[in-house]
Amino acid sequence: MFQVTSHTQRELEMIRGNFKGKDIVSFDQFSTEDIDILFDVARQMKRIVINNEPSHILEGLLVSLLFYEPSSRTFGSFAAAVKRLGGQTLEILNPEMVSSVSKGETFEDTIRVFEAYSNAIVLRHKIPGAARLAAGVAEFLPVINAGDGNNEHPTQTLLDLYTLYEHFGRLDNLTGLLAGDALNSRTMHSLIRGLSLYKNNTLYVLSPQSLRLSREDMVTFQNRGIRIIEISREQDIPRDCHFWYWTRVQRERFRTQEAWQDAQKEIVIATPNLLDMYAGKDTILMDPLPRVESVDPAVDADERAVYLRSQIRNGVYTRMALLALVLGRL
Repeated sequence: MFQVTSHTQRELEMIRGNFKGKDIVSFDQFSTEDIDILFDVARQMKRIVINNEPSHILEGLLVSLLFYEPSSRTFGSFAAAVKRLGGQTLEILNPEMVSSVSKGETFEDTIRVFEAYSNAIVLRHKIPGAARLAAGVAEFLPVINAGDGNNEHPTQTLLDLYTLYEHFGRLDNLTGLLAGDALNSRTMHSLIRGLSLYKNNTLYVLSPQSLRLSREDMVTFQNRGIRIIEISREQDIPRDCHFWYWTRVQRERFRTQEAWQDAQKEIVIATPNLLDMYAGKDTILMDPLPRVESVDPAVDADERAVYLRSQIRNGVYTRMALLALVLGRL
């Protein structure tokens, strides 16, 4: 394995309205104007999918999906996004098992190999900073971060923000509840980054003491101007939230099964009763999935639960848009 240090990472390049050829490693690269551009394209992509229109936007291009951690939605939606646009994918799940990584090949050399084969690399890895390291290694193509450890998941945040925008018509002046594993959830970390770009957003973070945001993350996020209020009991949930964002306890971040189970016991689960007591009639419930003892399946029938309705579908539209922009086809 490898160690990510400041010496192995390249400076992040801001998008500044031009996605072409850019690595997408962190949400810190985005401005509100960049998000507007991507949302405009995502709406076009949504029409392509809904109408089952053939597209040649990525025709002739090959995208490597290099996933060192298990994934179904992110992997599947990226594969669907490429193929919906007429491109092809080179799909490598668990490289440590099925590629030359098992023979001792370094992470850097693996990136260089797939750089030679493709036009972009979509990377998921269990080590924070791996995507940024890969972006520094790959000289001739863009790297897209599909989740790096407990650090960030920027493309999940694009679809989450798009879901919020579709429902509320804005991304400012929102009050949200983020629940679950605040310490380890990269989707939660990235969403806070994304919402901090907009004014007057307040986020309540519901998690047990052992799974609260690290003090370093808390200071970093607060310095971005977003209001964060930590709570630990369901009785403290405000009744005026625009959205709830539920996350699972990240089992893979715990050293033992027992430690994970202990943390799981302290988690508040989203149930029909909880929604009836604390959510408004227009509150939406989001979940990046998979749900593992986080959201009661009985909630699925509630129209406010959008994770299987619009949120999961928005992952395909936003990733189609991102790929088309980064690969310079729009």
